[in-house]
Amino acid sequence: MEVAANEAFDVYRELYYEGGVGSVYFWDLDDDGFAGVVLLKKGITPGSKNSGGWDSIHVFEATDRGRTCHYKLTSTVILHLSTGSEVLGDMDLSGNMTRQIEADMPIEGDASHVANVGRLVEDMELKMRNLLQEVYFGKAKDVVSELRSIQPLSETNRDRSAHRNMISSMMK
Repeated sequence: MEVAANEAFDVYRELYYEGGVGSVYFWDLDDDGFAGVVLLKKGITPGSKNSGGWDSIHVFEATDRGRTCHYKLTSTVILHLSTGSEVLGDMDLSGNMTRQIEADMPIEGDASHVANVGRLVEDMELKMRNLLQEVYFGKAKDVVSELRSIQPLSETNRDRSAHRNMISSMMK
């Protein structure tokens, strides 16, 4: 089952990460079940002015319940972004996020476990990526915009002057 999971997640990694590395490991639990971990890693241009890395760690437990299986998935994403330019300076943004989900899913054999875990990991990564994109990066963009304008000072002064002229002409 571990070999099949590695093959399946190798396809997943190529489709969603377009490279990177990944591994899947399984182990038996003391009760009627097993556990495993899905590890995915993708990095870009380490050591250059623009670099980054995405690490996904998905730990799961699976407990058989007859024709269904109870899965508990704990996922952590660790993200690091670094960029720099002579005009704007350097910026480093790093963080991690952990989420957990439990689900009961039908099984018909070992292949069902690989498909079920794959579905859970895929859904969790999509949710976490969207949350990072919308909440964290959106908030970071808002904060940076409040702290520093990218627009040159001459353009800002021109816009303020035009704004003042418009207001004064409306008051006449």
